Amino acid sequence: MSNHLVVTALGSDRPGIVSKFARLASECDCDIVDSRMALFGGEFTLIMMISGAWASITKMEASLPALSVELGLLTVMKRCSQHTPPNYISRLEVTFNGKDQRGTMNRITQFLADRSLDLAAVRSHAEETPDGEPVQNVFLTINVPEKVDIEKLEQNIASLAEEMNLSCHIERMQGIETQPKDDL
Repeated sequence: MSNHLVVTALGSDRPGIVSKFARLASECDCDIVDSRMALFGGEFTLIMMISGAWASITKMEASLPALSVELGLLTVMKRCSQHTPPNYISRLEVTFNGKDQRGTMNRITQFLADRSLDLAAVRSHAEETPDGEPVQNVFLTINVPEKVDIEKLEQNIASLAEEMNLSCHIERMQGIETQPKDDL
């Protein structure tokens, strides 16, 4: 039976960090089953889920602090179970774009939380137009359970975007239909 460990790391970016984590996992006889990496400013961030036998995960837990010190990273690790997602009828990719305004992420995520929807991924990016106007791009992946009327959900998301003066693009990724719907 496989055991699982989630590892997060944060610190100054430099070449070879991911390679050293991958090498340590391999040396501990573990597999990296899922991972994400991003740069924020000059800071490197990593989240990974590792699987292996109990002894292998224990070896990883014992070895990781030394690697963290060597690389100057803050790390946190936690044992977990393998994620088994509920049955969803569809997955939506939703993009919101528009003027950057305080509270945008709060309103969007609260809208989804109020409807008990599962966010599979969230990414946002603020930037300036060539004219110096601040704009925000929010990218969401939403798992839609069977009990949800997907047509009505899409209409409600479009209404939210309109209320917030944002453009919105919704695309069904799996299930019912896969036709994109623009600017709803």
